[in-house]
Amino acid sequence: MDNYDKQILDIIQSDFPLCSRPYEEVGRRVGLTEAETLARVRALKETGLIRRMGANYQSKKLGWQSTLCAASVPEEKIDEFVAEVNRHDGVTHNYLRENEFNIWFTMIAPDMDAVEAVLGEITEKTGIKVLNLPASKMFKIKVDFRMDD
Repeated sequence: MDNYDKQILDIIQSDFPLCSRPYEEVGRRVGLTEAETLARVRALKETGLIRRMGANYQSKKLGWQSTLCAASVPEEKIDEFVAEVNRHDGVTHNYLRENEFNIWFTMIAPDMDAVEAVLGEITEKTGIKVLNLPASKMFKIKVDFRMDD
């Protein structure tokens, strides 16, 4: 990564321009053309440095429910289980951990009944019980990784 890439990453983490030509605006801020900026973002995504681009919403403010889920999945069933979990639109994160409960994921849905229906479907299709662990208190931590010196 060069200095341009670092400046672009600094901007798109939390200050992505909401306009008709966002990459033109990012490019203007760092001294590149729209095409150069977009090519750099695509290259960073192709290398895996950028994992995902998209908005983050506060589901509770939208009236939706979110929950943390955990499952104890035998090693030989991990791929199958993860594929089933990831098939659902409301899943926002899915992690493998070294623990008895080795798969942890978060999901959102319009209400807790919808959450429980999806978790029930996952259990029915995989034979693996999913723990539903809704938060009793929400802590939101905003993290930006400063790239530019």
